[in-house]
Amino acid sequence: MTTLDRPLSSATATSVAAPERATPKQWLAVAAVSLGVFVVMTSEVLPVGLLTPIGAELGVSEGTAGLMVTVPGLVAAVAAPLSIVLTRRLDRRLVLLGLALLVAGANVGAATATTFGTLLTARVLVGVAIGAFWAVAGGIALRLVPARDVPRATAAVYGGIGAATVLGVPAGTLIGDHYGWRAALLALMVLALAAMAAIALLVPKLPSQTTVSFASLPNLVRRNKAVRTGLALTFFIVTGHFIAYTFISPILQANGLAASRVSGLLLVFGAAALIATVASGSLIGKHLKGTLAALGVMMALGMALMAFAVGDLFSAAAVLILWGAGYGLVSPAVQTWYMNAAEPGEVEIATSLNTVMFNLSIAAGSFAGGFVVDGSGPTSVLWIGAALLIPVVVIALRARKRA
Repeated sequence: MTTLDRPLSSATATSVAAPERATPKQWLAVAAVSLGVFVVMTSEVLPVGLLTPIGAELGVSEGTAGLMVTVPGLVAAVAAPLSIVLTRRLDRRLVLLGLALLVAGANVGAATATTFGTLLTARVLVGVAIGAFWAVAGGIALRLVPARDVPRATAAVYGGIGAATVLGVPAGTLIGDHYGWRAALLALMVLALAAMAAIALLVPKLPSQTTVSFASLPNLVRRNKAVRTGLALTFFIVTGHFIAYTFISPILQANGLAASRVSGLLLVFGAAALIATVASGSLIGKHLKGTLAALGVMMALGMALMAFAVGDLFSAAAVLILWGAGYGLVSPAVQTWYMNAAEPGEVEIATSLNTVMFNLSIAAGSFAGGFVVDGSGPTSVLWIGAALLIPVVVIALRARKRA
C-alpha cells in the first residue's frame, strides 16, 4: 500500500485537525536548499548562453560546444541512483555540502580549461553533482517543515529551477558578454560556495533514513504501481516539452519574429514558469491530479497555438506565458506524486528514479527533435510535443476518477 492509498490513523487525523506550522528557521533551511538548486540548475544550463564565445576560443563548432549541456544531463541520469546507494549511510546535510563544493570545483575547472576536452571533463563533474543533488534535495522538504507546509516547501525548493531560467542564465550571459565566459563560470563558483555556507548554517543535521541497495530501485519499480505511473508522467511531460522547447529559437524566427526578440521572449517564458512554481504549493497540496491534468492541457495548447497562431510579438508572449506557466507546475507536481507514492524510507529512491527519467527524457526529446527539425522544419516538433502531452492528461484524469 502506498501513501496514495494509506488511511489516516487517529494520530494523523488529530494532526490534520490542528496542523503544526513551519517556523522562520525552517523556512530559511528551505531557502538554503533552494539556493543550492538554483546554483546547480544554472551550472547545468548556463553554457547555452556562452556556446559561441567558448567554441570560438577553444576551436570547436557551436554544435560540438553543445555537448557541454548534453553530457551533464546523461551523467546526471546515471549519478542519481548511484549516489543514493553510495551515500546511503551519510547525513543528507553533509551530502548537500559536498555536492555544493563539487559544483564550485567543477566550475573552476571549466573556467580554467585550455582545451575543450578538459572543459568537458569538468562538465562531467557538474553532471555528477546535478544527479546526486536532485536525488537528495528532491524529497528533502518532507524533513525540513511540518506536513501541512510540505507542498509549499517543495514548490519553494523547485523555485530554484525557475530562478535559474529567469535570473541565473541571463545574468551569467551578461557577465560573459562584458567580462568573458571564464568570469561567468567563476561567478558561479562563488555562488556555489555561498550556497554551501547557507546549507552549513541553516540546514539541520539530517541523518540518513535510507536503507537502499542497487536492487532497491528495480524492486520499487516492480512492486509500486504509483511509482511506475510517475515514471510514465515524467517521460511524456519532459520528452514532450524538450522535443519542442529545445528548438524554440528557430521556431520563433520561422514564425516571423526577429532573432533580437528571442531572448526577451524566453525571459517571459521563464518568468511565467517561476511564478507558477512558487504559486503551486496550495494547488499540488489539495488538487495534485487536477494540477497534472491542467499542466498537460496548458503545455499542449501552448505548443499547438505556437504552431499556427504566432506571428507577432504580443501573441508569441501570450502563448509562451501559457506554455511556461504549465511547465512551471511540472517539477513540484511530479515530485509530490513520487513523495506520495513512496513508503517512508523510500522517498529518495523514488526521487532518484524521477531524476533518471527526467534527464533521459531531456536527452531523448532534444535528440529526436533534432532529426524532426532537420527533416521537416522546426514547427513540426510542436505538434509532436503536444501529442506527447495527451497521455499525461488521460493518466491524471483516470487517477483522479479512481481517487
